[in-house]
Amino acid sequence: MTSTRRARPVRLGPRAVCALVLVTAIGIAAFGWPLLADPASGLAHSQDAPWLFAALLPLLVAVVVATIADSGLDAKAVAMLGVLAAVGAALRPLGAGTAGLEPMFFLMVLSGRVLGPGFGFVLGSVTLFASALLTGGVGPWMPFQMLAMGWFTMGAGLLPGPDRLRGRGELLMLALYGAGAAFAYGTVTNLQGWTTIGGLGGPSSGISFHPGDPLHENLVRFLAYCAATSLGWDLGRAVLTVVLTLTVGATVLKALRRATRRAVFDAEPVFEAPEPPEPQPPAAPEGPDAPAPPAALS
Repeated sequence: MTSTRRARPVRLGPRAVCALVLVTAIGIAAFGWPLLADPASGLAHSQDAPWLFAALLPLLVAVVVATIADSGLDAKAVAMLGVLAAVGAALRPLGAGTAGLEPMFFLMVLSGRVLGPGFGFVLGSVTLFASALLTGGVGPWMPFQMLAMGWFTMGAGLLPGPDRLRGRGELLMLALYGAGAAFAYGTVTNLQGWTTIGGLGGPSSGISFHPGDPLHENLVRFLAYCAATSLGWDLGRAVLTVVLTLTVGATVLKALRRATRRAVFDAEPVFEAPEPPEPQPPAAPEGPDAPAPPAALS
C-alpha cells in the first residue's frame, strides 16, 4: 500500500518563516501602536496613522516574494493561486452589502486547510488586494485588511491533524475555526478604523479613541465600539462561514485535494539517460555477387 503525501505548493521555508514573523510583529505593532504610544511623542494622534498604512504594503509584498523564492513556486501553483484569488475576489462583493455576508471567507478557510499555511498567507493577501481593486476599496485600510486576511487563511493551514482528521470531524473543526476567525478578523480591522476615524459621535463619545488615556480605558471603549458598529456584520460573516463549510465544505475539500494531487506541485524532476539503441543485424548484400537464397526443402 502506498502512502500519499500532502502536497503544498507554497511551503514555509526558513526565509518565508522569518519574513512572516517579521511582518506579523510589525503588523501587531501597527495595529496597536496608538494604544501604547506616549501622547507627547506625537504618535498617538489618529491623523498620523495613514503614514504607517503606506509602509505596511511593501512589507506584505516582501512576504509574498520571500515565500515564492523559498518554495520555488512553479507555473501550476501560480495558476491555482490566480484561480482561487479570482474566485475569492468575485465572491466577496456578492453579499458584502448585506449584514456582512461574505462567502469568500469559507473558501479561504478550506484553501488554507488543503494547501498549507504558506500558500494560505499568500492567497489571503492577494485575494484581498484583488477584491479591493474589483470593488474600488483601495485606501489606507487595504494593507491591514490584506494582513488580517493572510493571518486568517494561514491559520487554517496550521490546524492540527491534516493527514489524519477527515470527514465530519474535520468539517466541524473548520466551521468552528471559521466562526472564531471571522470575529477576530472584524475585531482586528476595527482596531485600525477606530484609531483612525474615531468612534460614533466624535472625540467626546464614550466609544471614541482617546490618545494618551490608560490602556484599559481605551480597551473598554474599543469593545463598546465593536459592539455598536460591527457586531452584526461579524455575526453574519461567522454564520455564513459555518453554514457553507458544513453544507458544501466536503465537496470543495475533495475538489481542492484532487486538484492538488493531480498537479503534483512538490514532484521533483528526474532526468534519465536515454537507453542505447538495440543492435541491428547486418543487411544482406545485393547485386550479381550476392549469394543465392537456400533452396527450399521438399
